[in-house]
Parts: sequence; structure tokens; C-alpha cells
Amino acid sequence: MPSRHLHGVIQQAVKVYRNALSSILPSPPRIIFIIISHLCFFTEIPYIVFMLVTLFFCLFCLLFQQYPGMNQLSSSLGGLSLQSSPQPESLRPVDLTQERNILPTTPVWAPVPNLNVDLKKLNCSPDSFRCTLTNIPQTQALLNKAKLPLGLLLHPFRDLTQLPVITSNTIVRCRSCRTYINPFVSFIDQRRWKCNLCYRVNDVPEEFMYNPLTRSYGEPHKRPEVQNSTVEFIASSDYMLRPPQPAVYLFVLDVSHNAVEAGYLTILCQSLLENLDKLPGDSRTRIGFMTFDSTIHFYNLQEGLSQPQMLIVSDIDDVFLPTPDSLLVNLYESKELIKDLLNALPSMFTNTRETHSALGPALQAAFKLMSPTGGRVSVFQTQLPSLGAGLLQSREDPNQRSSTKVVQHLGPATDFYKKLALDCSGQQTAVDLFLLSSQYSDLASLACVSKYSAGCIYYYPSFHYTHNPSQAEKLQKDLKRYLTRKIGFEAVMRIRCTKGLSMHTFHGNFFVRSTDLLSLANINPDAGFAVQLSIEENLTDTSLVCFQTALLYTSSKGERRIRVHTLCLPVVSSLADVYAGVDVQAAICLLANMAVDRSISSSLSDARDALVNAVVDSLSAYGSTVSNLQHSALVAPSSLKLFPLYVLALLKQKAFRTGTSTRLDDRVYAMCQIKCQPLVHLMKMIHPNLYRIDRLTDEGAIHVNDRVVPQPPLQKLSAEKLTREGAFLMDCGSVFYIWIGKSCDNNFIEDVLGYPNFASIPQKMTYLPELDTLSSERARSFITWLRDNRPLSPVLHVVKDESPAKTEFFQHLIEDRTEAAFSYYEFLLHIQQQICK
Repeated sequence: MPSRHLHGVIQQAVKVYRNALSSILPSPPRIIFIIISHLCFFTEIPYIVFMLVTLFFCLFCLLFQQYPGMNQLSSSLGGLSLQSSPQPESLRPVDLTQERNILPTTPVWAPVPNLNVDLKKLNCSPDSFRCTLTNIPQTQALLNKAKLPLGLLLHPFRDLTQLPVITSNTIVRCRSCRTYINPFVSFIDQRRWKCNLCYRVNDVPEEFMYNPLTRSYGEPHKRPEVQNSTVEFIASSDYMLRPPQPAVYLFVLDVSHNAVEAGYLTILCQSLLENLDKLPGDSRTRIGFMTFDSTIHFYNLQEGLSQPQMLIVSDIDDVFLPTPDSLLVNLYESKELIKDLLNALPSMFTNTRETHSALGPALQAAFKLMSPTGGRVSVFQTQLPSLGAGLLQSREDPNQRSSTKVVQHLGPATDFYKKLALDCSGQQTAVDLFLLSSQYSDLASLACVSKYSAGCIYYYPSFHYTHNPSQAEKLQKDLKRYLTRKIGFEAVMRIRCTKGLSMHTFHGNFFVRSTDLLSLANINPDAGFAVQLSIEENLTDTSLVCFQTALLYTSSKGERRIRVHTLCLPVVSSLADVYAGVDVQAAICLLANMAVDRSISSSLSDARDALVNAVVDSLSAYGSTVSNLQHSALVAPSSLKLFPLYVLALLKQKAFRTGTSTRLDDRVYAMCQIKCQPLVHLMKMIHPNLYRIDRLTDEGAIHVNDRVVPQPPLQKLSAEKLTREGAFLMDCGSVFYIWIGKSCDNNFIEDVLGYPNFASIPQKMTYLPELDTLSSERARSFITWLRDNRPLSPVLHVVKDESPAKTEFFQHLIEDRTEAAFSYYEFLLHIQQQICK
């Protein structure tokens, strides 16, 4: 005879069991189920009999009446236990004002969605697809109550070492919503599958019954499309509006006096000569060159000529193509002429006195030249456009760079560059902008040509070939990546989500063709995107939701391909579960994108206020759910403990900071980066990583390609962590700083920097020498590992303690107070004060 306590526990477990089974059934069988369960209870049938009877009934309903919920059955029963599950670590309350060392010493990884083991294995990598909430609220009201942003962060075309490529005559898709078959559909039987987005039942095509990997028949659920959440299909002619285009590259180069003085042509031409054979493409690849100052110069590179032929068009008000058929030539047929031109270009304009820049007309000519095929236009510009269409005036007031109030001119001065970009996008042409300027160039206006044509923006302030060698080296390394990385042409990307969810705002460089379709004339592996979501219909009838992004593009080899990523997340009904599933890094990146839009459409101060309010609202909402909370405490769930720190970091970032001297082009470029960088790179921009490197050891090191890479712990971004006896590396994404303390060990200085002592280190040191010492090997191995897989090559600055250059380094110590901004502790007190109002 069991004790009364055990009897109560079993009865409670049976109730949980009954509720779990009941939740996965739609209305008609649910009513029958409740009647059966009540009869069993009132007739005092033994618990085991009750459980068997009800389980059999549920299985009968699911197998023979084709209701959705096979996956839900396993997830509902997965948590069934006689004991209540312990509170997850992500919900542990953290008193932020008391727990001062909030930053973990190891990198912050993406939270793993709370799915059953099988679904976890199949889910999409967070490197490609992340959601700000890994537990999706059941209703919009619940989302509103949590005061958290809901959205997706995508890196759809990133470089992958393993990618299942599927060649099939039939690409299986839902007949209703056109979702691609994926690991989260459910097979009703061998011949039918249910869509996980709209729940339509579809037939399994005959060809899909055969598995090419196992060479077996009759196991559609084992096909690679259903076993991998990231796949790439070789598309048939059904996915083509025209034959796949060749790879076409056009280089449009500023050759005004300013450009020649800066010396970028030497680096560009040398990089092109070294990488001509590595440009992505095939035997059809075409290439062309234009230069411009106050006139536009075309280059006839037609096979058979003895040397390149320059053709000058001086009428910039009515631009025309002098010889349309010989300006874009086959790379391999005209390779020698192309090499001759690249060898000659750096010295062709050495004595020029042309100071004007007709960028707008040059872009109009480029558009005409590229329109028949589409492709990529790479524009190199060194100053404010001063002639013809699209000319710009200086709008920056240097006296306002440190303003704490209004920051003006974050938006474009003219719509010329946006309109041109949309024309280019319509002809499958993307424009990439390289701005190498020593003065204000109105990037806010120029950037539009890349933003709306799905291009990229590269910015090199104070560029000079000899006076600024670190920028010259950066351009050289960036060009190597740029010229040789994978590229997709004439692309479109569609994002789909489970019925009940909707998308309403996209972030990135693209043209929005329809509500869920992005037009991408080019796609590259370094492009990131974000999208905001809302819950339009309650998700009470499902325990899982899915998101799918499909990127249709033409490869450089002329193949039409579709890359598909599918993400699956659980639905929750409690506020605590919503907080438990916060992906704080995804949330901060989405908020950063939203703040950029707010800065341009409203004002910078509005954007800053919105960021602070995001912290106040979310922590206030969480505080209302915690019992026995002291009025004076500022408490966050562990999942959100870094949220205030990251928001403070954003407020001190170049894009949003006030009171610190910030050039307008620098600020605008930071905003452009936020809008198009993948999360992994954007987080380093927002919150740099700081490491102590004068004590590197092999303890905890990892092995990468036969190289031992030390893994020093992360330090918080505060001067209190710096010691004058040490050396510290700060990784800001596009910049590395190595700060050397005044009393740093001479052995380290000699072994790593190659100088005998602190005093002998030069003020401007931008590289680490290759020295045959263990310390040098460890330091270089660690920095090389950090540098790998970056879209932009970081510049390295060695900063001596007490040198003038340390100002920039100290600006990144975001936990410390500055004249214009709170310290981290002061910011927490400010948040606490706002909550208590």
C-alpha cells in the first residue's frame, strides 16, 4: 500500500501526463479524450491502465486522423517526470549592482533551443541563422509583456566547409506556401508529408522515394534534404528567367589629383595582377575598366589590339558609350592587354592637375555598360563628387563633431545615388564602394549606391600609400579577400515562417521586391541581414515554429543554385520561459539595426533614448515577475545579465556616441557596418574582446592546422584590469590594439616586439615581427587565429602606455567613465533610477 505522499506524487504525475497528451490533440478528439480520462478517474481504474488506454487513444488519433503533432508528442512527453525540473541557469536572478564582474572569461555562445535531442541535432547552425528569442512566445500579448525584441539574424551565404549539394530533377516543396522540404516536416506515411510552416499535406514524388546516399528505395525521411537543415540545390530551368549570366566585373577608378596623390592605384593594380586568375568565374568571365576625373575614360581591350586604347568622353551631361562591344572583354582572351593596362595605370596620371570628380556621370556610364548582362561594379573614390549629376557639397561642421545634442546630415543630401542603385538592381548589377578619403566625402549620400544595389562599402579614412602604411596594408589584404571570395549573381532571398508569424522590417543591403522577397544583384559570404518579426495569430495550436530562408543565385560558374536554411524553435506560454530563451547577442544586434534606422528617420538622441528604454523596459518587466524582490535591487535573469553592458557599449560606439569628437563619415560608416555585418563580426565592433598576452601559455590551448593556439581569458573592458607590468590585446573587429604597460617585462618586449626595452618601442608600430622565440610564436599564433575568417583585415596598432595614441584605445574601455558618458556602474544606477520612477 503506497504512502499518502507517494500516492499524491503519482496522482500529480498522471495529471501532468494527461495535460501533455491533451495539449497535442485538436478540438474534436480532445473532447473525447477528456471524457475518457474522467471516466477512468471516477471508476478508479488503476493508473497504469489509465495511462495505457489514453496513450493508445492519442496514438490512434495521430496515426489515422492525420492531425499535426508527431513532433509535439515527443517534445510534450520529453519533459514528463515525477519530479519538478530545476530552474534553468538562464533564469537564475542576478543582482547587477552587486555582481560587478559580470563578463564571463570565455566567449559567449549562442543559447541552444530547448528542443528534444533529435531536433537539436538537426537544427540550423547559429552561425547561419539566429533568433533573438530561442523560446517563441505563444501570443503577441506575451511578447509585449516581456518587452523584448523579436527578430532573426541571418548570415545566409557564409563560407561553409561542409554543405550537402543536391542534384535532383524534382525539388520537393509545399504546394501551398512553397516551403522547401526540410528536417522539421512530418511524414504521415511513406507517400505523404505535412508542411511544418502551413500544415498542408503534400504528396511525396516518386523520385523522392529513392535515397541517392544509401541507394535504397522507400525511405524518404532519410533523404539528405530531410537530414540537414542547411542544403544547396542545383536548380533546374524552372528557376531561371534567362540563361545564367557570366561573371562580369567592372572597375571604375578615380584618377583625380587627390586620388593619384593618395597612391591607391598602385595597390589596386598590383592586387589585380596577383589575383586575375583567382577571380571567381569560368571561361565566359568578362572584365572592364573605366577611369574618371572631370571627364570619363574608357578602355578598349578587344583581343587583337597591340595595346589598350583609351577613349575619352568629355560630355558628362549626356554620357554615352564610345564602343559598347569592346569595353567589357573576355578575361582569358584579352588577358595580356588587361595586364598591360594594369601595369600602366599607376603612372598614367602622375602629372595630372585635374582636381574635379565626376563620379555621378561615371556611374551612369557604368550602368549603361553593365545593363545587358549585370554583374559587379567596383568604384574607387577619394573625394566629394564635384561635377555633373550627383555632385555634392560639404555638409560637415567640424565644430559639431563633439556635440552632445543634434547630429545632423546622417541621411543623404540627394536621391540621385539611391535612384541609380535601384536602376542597377533592376539590371542585376551591384555597386561596391571603396572610399579612400583624407577629407569629408559625404558617405551618407554615396553609401546609397551600395545599400540599395546589394553592394558593399569599404572605408579607409586618411588613406595614403606612404604616410599611412597600416591603411595601405589593410587595403591590400582587403582586396585579396574581396577579389577572390565566393560571389553569387542575380540573387533573390525569401524568408518564410510558420503560419501566425509575420515579418515587417528588413535590415541589410538589398532592394525589397515584395513583403518577404529581397532582391540581391550580388551576394557575398560576408553579408549579414536582420529581420523583425511579430506574432499576428496566437500559436496555441503548435509547440514548434520554423523559419526558412531560401537564397536563389547564379554561381560564378554559371549554375543556378538554391541555398536553404531552416531553423526550428519551441513555443512557450509563460513569461519565465520567454526570458529563459533570450539570445542577448542577437537581441543587441537587432536593436543596433533598429537604432540606426531611428537615427536617420528621427534623430540620434531618439535612438539613444530607445536603447536605454529597451533595458529599462525589459528589466522592469522581468522584475515584476520575481517574488520577494528588494525595491533597491536591479535584478536580471542570467540570460539578460549582459544586456545593460552591451547597450552601454552601443551608446559608446562611433555610430551612436555623443560628446566625443567623431567625424561624420566615420559615424555614418559605423552605421553602415551595423546594417550589413553578420552577428559574429558585429559583436566585436560593439563590445571588443580584451586579453592579457604577456603571460600566454599552452594551458587550455586549442590545435588548429598543426598550430597551437593559446586561449587567454577575456578581461572586462576597464582600465582597472590593465597593469603597467603587462601587455594587453584588444580585438575590435577591424582593429587590433596591443597596449604595452610602462613596466612591462623586457623579456616579453624583446621576444615579441623585437626591441630591447619599453623606451625603444617606436610610437607608430603596426606589425609583429616573426621572431624565433616561444613568446613570439604564441602571440602571433593567437593573433592569426583571431584574424582568420574575417571579412575585413584588422589593422594592428602597438600602443605604448602614456603615448598620445592611447586615447583611441581607452575609448574602447566601455566600463569606464568618460567626460561624456557613464561608467558601467553609473549606467546601472541610471537604469535603476528609471525603473523606480
